[in-house]
Amino acid sequence: MEIIHEYVKLRSEFGRQCLFSDRPAELLIDVPPNQKLAMQFVLKETRDLGVQGCWEMSEHEVNTERFEYDNEGINHVEGGWPKDINHLEMEQTIRFRKKIEKDEIYMNSVQVLGTLVGQCVGQNNAVDIYQEYFEEEELLDETQEKPCVKIVNVYRDPHLVKRHVTCLSWQPKGGTKLAGAYCCLELQKANIDMSQESYIWDIENPTQPDITLNSTTQLICLKYNPDDMHALISGGVNGQIVLWDSRNGHCPAAITPSEESHKDPVYKVLWLKSSSGTDAFSASTDGQILWWDVRQLNEPIDRLILDLSRKDNQDKALGAISLDHNVSMPDTFLVGTEQGAVVYCNKAAETPAERIVRTYDGHHGPVYAIQRNPFFSQNFLTVGDWGARIWSQDIKESSVMWTKHQTDYLTDGCWSPVRPSVFFTVKMDGVLDIWDILFKQNDPTLSLKVRDEALCSLNVHEGGCRLACGSQQGIATLIDIKSGLCTPQHNEQELLGEMLERETKREKVLRAQRGGDEGGNSEDTQKELILRPEYDFHNVVESEQRRRQWETRTQHYP
Repeated sequence: MEIIHEYVKLRSEFGRQCLFSDRPAELLIDVPPNQKLAMQFVLKETRDLGVQGCWEMSEHEVNTERFEYDNEGINHVEGGWPKDINHLEMEQTIRFRKKIEKDEIYMNSVQVLGTLVGQCVGQNNAVDIYQEYFEEEELLDETQEKPCVKIVNVYRDPHLVKRHVTCLSWQPKGGTKLAGAYCCLELQKANIDMSQESYIWDIENPTQPDITLNSTTQLICLKYNPDDMHALISGGVNGQIVLWDSRNGHCPAAITPSEESHKDPVYKVLWLKSSSGTDAFSASTDGQILWWDVRQLNEPIDRLILDLSRKDNQDKALGAISLDHNVSMPDTFLVGTEQGAVVYCNKAAETPAERIVRTYDGHHGPVYAIQRNPFFSQNFLTVGDWGARIWSQDIKESSVMWTKHQTDYLTDGCWSPVRPSVFFTVKMDGVLDIWDILFKQNDPTLSLKVRDEALCSLNVHEGGCRLACGSQQGIATLIDIKSGLCTPQHNEQELLGEMLERETKREKVLRAQRGGDEGGNSEDTQKELILRPEYDFHNVVESEQRRRQWETRTQHYP
């Protein structure tokens, strides 16, 4: 293909033709010097010049030859054909190619060149000359930064009589609204003048609530529908379930009747993953788990009584104060009780007695929070009394990991939605703790004093970069999490999976050992186990006394 561009212009626009020829030099003008200007210059006869005491020289260690690059282009056109071959005729070109391919010279050339090409290909397969050896390490250095959080906004209860921020819920699908349930859990301090309103805040406007939820009772918990940015469901002190639609103003969209509701305060309510997106269930200290269809809140569609004897005796049921539901396992859920036990239930069981699968005992007080790991559904986090525990669903005797006892009560906790190994807890002393169990297990990675009063609720945004804490004085605090704590690290999920699997196997081995000891145990063995700590204590005291006596003797008798 030939590239041609024609410039078209009239001959009259070219002007006169330029004629060039050689001729001798010719003086056109001579400008003599001006004597008046010479008087303005001063002749300087002496000059100062600095001189070094050594030779000036330039040295270098390496002087490599520089490779110069040059960008060139080429227009490929079909050529190289003999004169008697018309390359536009396909039959002639095919016939000529077959003739050349049968030529011995061509075959020998291809064999020689094929050997060289094969050798080059082998070298490229053996050694990657473009490999970057430290690419992963450089990426880790760039992503690893010092953990840091920052308080952005504070949202205060506008009423004079302050209440607890008992629950917080973020608007789904990247929304900018934060809903908070306000309630006084200390019944002896409750009075008639205390407000029963809860609020939805726009995180960019901390001065006043965006929407006020006018309820007939104080709300303890609420939750946004993950499939609807405007629908909320909440539970009140009187046991009723309330449905809200933020587009319809401040009034409830629907309320359950008192005779069909819980008999005690509702401490947790969650939406269920369903085709209609209208299913939810609630937990209360009356020992019941109730399932609801928000399109018809006249009565619950199902109920479960947390009676561990499996006799559906509500008088012996455990009070439920926390719930967790995993989308990947729609029929199973976890219940945290005020007696310190965690109950694993299966809604799809045929009989009510089979719905309670197993229990986990590990806390001395109420289990305020329970949540499965978003990346490892077999492991879940519980928060209660003075610590947080990580459990494996297959082991009920003991948790696989736990934090050391804190000086203050833990009131809430949750996993990070973006980092598998990070979870958050809040305490009665107003401190927010951020834990990274891959980094260290004994102490939190970062602690922040959020308020002087106790913190009682916590929730993390679905993006993982924002966090909200609620206090006993009705103050919700918005905290910005820096990228070091909300950016997944290299191989973090694989490393955490190996750690949880290793700890689970260790607990299984310990459980087997405890079972073997119990099988062959006797009264003498039990007495020995009881007396062993006392014996060890006396040995330590005696050895310390002997050490001090020896030091005293050496000081007096050197």
